Amino acid sequence: MLHADMDAFFASIEERDNPELRGLPIIVGAVSPRGVVAAASYAARVFGVRSAMPGFKARLLCPQGVFLPSDIEKYSRVSAEVHSVFEEFTPIIEPIALDEAFLDITASMRLFPSPIALAERLKARVREVTGLTVSCGIANSKLVAKIACSLGKPDGLRFVPPEETRALLDPLPIRRLWGIGPVAERALRAAGFELFRDIAEADEHKLAGVVGARAAELIELARGHDERPVIANRPAKSYGEENTFERDISDSETVTAALTSHAHAVAARLRHDEISGRTITIKIKLARARGVRSSRLDASENERSYPLLTRSKTLSDAVDDAQTLRDVAIELWRASGVNEPIRLVGLSVSNLEPHAARQLSLFDESRERARKLGPALDAIRQRFGSDAIATASGTPQKATHSSRKKHGE
Repeated sequence: MLHADMDAFFASIEERDNPELRGLPIIVGAVSPRGVVAAASYAARVFGVRSAMPGFKARLLCPQGVFLPSDIEKYSRVSAEVHSVFEEFTPIIEPIALDEAFLDITASMRLFPSPIALAERLKARVREVTGLTVSCGIANSKLVAKIACSLGKPDGLRFVPPEETRALLDPLPIRRLWGIGPVAERALRAAGFELFRDIAEADEHKLAGVVGARAAELIELARGHDERPVIANRPAKSYGEENTFERDISDSETVTAALTSHAHAVAARLRHDEISGRTITIKIKLARARGVRSSRLDASENERSYPLLTRSKTLSDAVDDAQTLRDVAIELWRASGVNEPIRLVGLSVSNLEPHAARQLSLFDESRERARKLGPALDAIRQRFGSDAIATASGTPQKATHSSRKKHGE
């Protein structure tokens, strides 16, 4: 397994395209009051700025930082170039985000004298094609490859033979173990589990008293035993879009406009992958905080907690047209009875099935028109660009942008 992760991806692209920024503390994202840091250059990380950090905290830590808006379309284009390089080395690629992926290089090894030689060539090709650096970790499991990659950053390369796995993992803090979030970490530390070694050598019964049925799995992972394969073209379980507003929203017109935009974005991706879905869900985050919760960014500080509501409806027929998604989403919004300001609204479609399994309606003329409209919009955008045509409601301004690789984009 090879884990490839671009170094400070968004910030590095901005440095590449704007040489005058080189060496400065670049912070991408967080330009709005509710924005979060999408990426920070290594010069900014010296001040403690990290991705996913709230913008206000980044400004406190690094007031001299160069804050730049996210250009997701540009980053996506560079991401496509990076992933095309990955395809030169293996067809078995599992994208994780715009800037990272797992590669199964087992069959490719016959073409190179060693795993390190393969990774060195991959790193060189990424630099040749994009002018950027990528870090690589190689091991016999996903978990160890990812950890090796992170320990080698930036511009790193680390190969962990099977016999050296425990030596690498044993002294690491448990927060690096997959599946250990802040709550589980606090509980484990309180019970005396601080390092990978503590879990790897733990009594399963004692560990189960802290983490329940996951004890055996965590022991295996802490020993470096991770049987999960690299899954190319992993089928999606759901398609979704959400929006954190720049300010609290209380009028239905703005919410309706956002849901309309989300419906069109989700429908386009469904059509691209020839998928339909039966279950439509909306997500609503209220603007008024209810107490505090521990922050993932810093376990010693508290973060305000905003209630999150979800409402769903399952249809008898699977759909992929924006009109139906929009109508159901707005119906769910009105039925939710929310009468206070919100800060986020999202729409997702699940319970998926391929188009071939869908039974076409012979009698609903409006549904048939809606089904024809989507492909027409797709054709216009494909020929003239993504901004060639849009809904009358427009696209809502987002305080944060997704860095995930989305189906159909």
